[in-house]
Amino acid sequence: MEKEIKKDTNQKPFLASETKKNYKHAPLYRSISNENYSKISYKNILKKFEVMGIQKDDPRLRYFFENMKDKKLDEKVSDESFNDILENQSKLFQKVLKGNLAVPDFTSFSNEIKDIYKKTRTNNQGKVADYIPQLKRVDPGMYGISVCTIDGQRYSIGDTNEYFCVQSTCKPINYCIALDDLGEDFVHKHVGHEPSGKGFNELTLNDRGLPHNPMINSGAIMTSSMLKPNLNIADRFDYVLNMWKKLSGSHRIGFNNSVYLSEKQTADRNFALSYFMRENNAFPENTNLLEVLEFYFQCCSIEITTDAMSIVAGTLANGGVCPTTGIKVFHPETVKNCLSLMYSCGMYDFSGEFAFRIGLPAKSGVSGAVLLVIPNVMGIAIWSPKLDSLGNSVKGLHFCEELIKKYSLHNYDTLIISQQSKKRPSISPLSKRK
Repeated sequence: MEKEIKKDTNQKPFLASETKKNYKHAPLYRSISNENYSKISYKNILKKFEVMGIQKDDPRLRYFFENMKDKKLDEKVSDESFNDILENQSKLFQKVLKGNLAVPDFTSFSNEIKDIYKKTRTNNQGKVADYIPQLKRVDPGMYGISVCTIDGQRYSIGDTNEYFCVQSTCKPINYCIALDDLGEDFVHKHVGHEPSGKGFNELTLNDRGLPHNPMINSGAIMTSSMLKPNLNIADRFDYVLNMWKKLSGSHRIGFNNSVYLSEKQTADRNFALSYFMRENNAFPENTNLLEVLEFYFQCCSIEITTDAMSIVAGTLANGGVCPTTGIKVFHPETVKNCLSLMYSCGMYDFSGEFAFRIGLPAKSGVSGAVLLVIPNVMGIAIWSPKLDSLGNSVKGLHFCEELIKKYSLHNYDTLIISQQSKKRPSISPLSKRK
């Protein structure tokens, strides 16, 4: 038996072999042992990940699973193997093992989300969008909620693996792509950044003859015209689809051709908006109007799950860096501009009311999707096809209202002393970005 060389009432036994081999991650190795230093198993570590909300399909765990290949879950992890894992994944493992993630008590937070889901699930108001025939056929009872923090902690409940069309939630993504590719000055030479004060598909332009903002139909068609215009239409679509994959941490992103064809057949207003903008010389030079419209309809027909969309929202919450891969997809300045417009213009004709009540940037789509961003904390994706009269998901709005009642997340809650009694999932979110 090896000789014990150090004793401390606040620590697990520290062994001579550990000092001899000088494994710098030995303190972390001890910190997850439930009994003593010699009984840490792969199962212990996986359990710690699970409790902290790091799921097994997280790309950052790839090396860990390669390391434990052909090993039994109950097998002891040697100090050498543990040190090797930490050398390759030190940042994630240290955060997990120390409990230093965006939402420290993720189990309690997940239970709160589950309670809100159960409460809002019984809300059967609204009706499915029927102006696009394919959307009308979606099961109106579907309901899913997924969460992804800026550290990649994830939780899903409900119909979270069902694919649905992104519809208007593609608008902030296309806007971000245009900003990153072309810069703010060029983009806003062709589209404004003010709420329109009118319907999202209203036949109107601002006093400069431009669409009011990128979150309404005319503005989204305009930003679509700017995305890789020199590529053929197939390559343009692949470019956008690959951006969604990066934003979602390499999740599978689909495409619904039947919805695309329905969009195209029922697009009189979008054609009218486009010709109106062309009449006012709003488009960049050499814009092929028909190609742009087809491209825009394709973007709206991209399919995703709430699980994947929550990572997209988490990437926006994380300043453009995907939480599960660490890949920088957008520049922080781009995300700042996008979230500003989502805050003021993202919820159709309910945008002002949503900013007043909920106080968070969000974007909805007529498929029943809601992309909700809590900057420096997390992203949330909600999908429920039944819509209110303004085109927003009834259950989606209900969920947001209940979330804000329970947690101090409204942009201006910190100004109200009485709101300090409300919970915060993350006590000091900004400190975690340092």
